[in-house]
Amino acid sequence: MRAWFFSIILMSTTAAQAEVPRVATDIAPVHSLVAMVMEGVGTPDLIIPSGATPHSYAMRPSEARALAQSDMIIWVGPALTPWLADLINSLAQNAQSIELMAVAGTRLLENRTGVAFEADAHDDDAAQEPVSSGQGPARTSSAHDGDDEHAEGGFDPHVWLDPENAKLWLGTIADALSARDQDNAASYAANAIKGAKRLDDLQTLLQAQLTPLQGRPFVVFHDAYHYFEARFGVEARAAISLSDGAAPSAARMAEVKSVVGQTDATCVFTEPQFNPGLIAALQGQNALSTASIDPLGANLPQGSELYPALIESVGTAFKTCLTQ
Repeated sequence: MRAWFFSIILMSTTAAQAEVPRVATDIAPVHSLVAMVMEGVGTPDLIIPSGATPHSYAMRPSEARALAQSDMIIWVGPALTPWLADLINSLAQNAQSIELMAVAGTRLLENRTGVAFEADAHDDDAAQEPVSSGQGPARTSSAHDGDDEHAEGGFDPHVWLDPENAKLWLGTIADALSARDQDNAASYAANAIKGAKRLDDLQTLLQAQLTPLQGRPFVVFHDAYHYFEARFGVEARAAISLSDGAAPSAARMAEVKSVVGQTDATCVFTEPQFNPGLIAALQGQNALSTASIDPLGANLPQGSELYPALIESVGTAFKTCLTQ
């Protein structure tokens, strides 16, 4: 009798858990936002592990299996992971695909081109496209397609580094999950509101810290922070490398050094894969301070806390480097 009772409880629990959608996400910051909304209900799967390059990642069998078994896929879009759209279409044809760059109201900035950037030269208008809300294959767009994440005329794919975009997506994620899992709709909605409040408070803190630093010139290793810069009014003057996987040419380094000299820049933002020898090549009359930023939060613990920690760490790096 007792064994029968516990078997009934187990079957009931399994049935209840089966109603929670299986969600696959592309990168750790997106995984964190989904984990915020699903907190206390379920846990999303991460397809691209922290530390991997999203532009050209080759999935492991376990990650492909998670993608194939998903009910919903939440990802930045093909501008960041051009290889993922085909895999979604082939492995997860019946899954709902939500491309965050296509969510209506998302602020999109065009790729900056050339070596030198003009201060405050960013597009304040958000490109708005409808979210893919139904079942079926992933939507692709010629505006996003291509292997070069910084292709001229395209949109910068590092959209998650604007916390206002993240706030918008929390609501989109909660709505999508609620439509599939009405029993937990109240939890999804409450979690999204709680997460948005937390991001509001974080923005207020960072704005107070960074507003006095607006106008101070700096250069970046890889042009990945345009959304953060535009949100808080601190604009890079140049990028050392065209992309995170490309070594700068001697000619490009000479141009960046010229920008450093002309603007009296004293700060260079690096990334974990950055070659320290490049700093010496840029040194002029002013000593260059450095701070390392990882736009994906590879060294942060995975989960709901990663996204706020990532944005806070980027803000701390800006404050530290620009005040030295």
